[in-house]
Amino acid sequence: MTDQTLERTGTATGERSMGMPRHHLVIFAGLLMFFLVAPFFLYPVFLMKVLCFALFACAFNLLLGYGGLLSFGHAAYFGGAAYVSAHAAKAWGVTPELSVLLGTGSAALLGLVIGLLAIRRQGIYFAMVTLAFAQMVFFFALQAPFTGGEDGIQAVPRNMLFGIFDIAQDRVFYFFVLAIVFGGLLILYRIIHSPFGQVLKAIRENEPRSISLGYQVNRYKLAVFVMSAALAGTAGATKALVFQLASLTDVHWTMSGEVVLMALIGGMHTVFGPIVGAAVIVTMQNYFAGFGAWVTVLQGTIFVIAVLLFREGVLGVIGRWLKKPM
Repeated sequence: MTDQTLERTGTATGERSMGMPRHHLVIFAGLLMFFLVAPFFLYPVFLMKVLCFALFACAFNLLLGYGGLLSFGHAAYFGGAAYVSAHAAKAWGVTPELSVLLGTGSAALLGLVIGLLAIRRQGIYFAMVTLAFAQMVFFFALQAPFTGGEDGIQAVPRNMLFGIFDIAQDRVFYFFVLAIVFGGLLILYRIIHSPFGQVLKAIRENEPRSISLGYQVNRYKLAVFVMSAALAGTAGATKALVFQLASLTDVHWTMSGEVVLMALIGGMHTVFGPIVGAAVIVTMQNYFAGFGAWVTVLQGTIFVIAVLLFREGVLGVIGRWLKKPM
């Protein structure tokens, strides 16, 4: 990215942001139509899991694919928000929308605290710092009295939406989850295709050049870190209500590894790639569950094949073939 391109970031992006490209609009409409019809043919809980992890993967991709920051600790925000949401719903009896908001807010706050320290490092050191903080959150979840220890928070109730609507049934609750996830995806899309998003890409491509042009690089990094953490928290808080459970699995380091896998398989520098990656991984976990621990071997095999044959991710390669950004 040249100096001239960087200096014209705001104007050029403003012109592009006036309307969504037609192929992106078609993809959004197709996804929405599919997920509106899908619960009448597929198991709603499985679909809700796909949606939650799709949002989680897209939130992580905002940080890695567009911010150029590799975090190995995103499970802290996903799982931490799940615990906050579950505890609020069960112990305080708050409504689902407030539970999700509390989980999102707690993840954003945690992301701010960790981000202030983590962005002082780069590369592998940044990744290790995020992993270290995530492990601290894991041990807190293991030891804190309100988290239930190894049992987690179970039997989380799905209270009345806005105190009025009964959404206890899976198929009804599904549309609440769908609204949250698509709202999150639209927010992510707007961030990526804004002047802020273009500056992030410039920092990712050439940080010293961005600094020389006067951009406060650390402020942008912190902002995208908090945004990514908040939306990851939204996904975790929603998942806790879907499964009516918050457990140590949500904050374990393997969860951070899974979301990296989802982003890489789908395509890091694409808007919709992480959705594909999340669908692939969740489907494998669901339908290959009978293989037990061999599921991880199958995941590893697919990851190796994807890296060798689709280095830009599935949608990245498709977008290159079609010569359209995905």
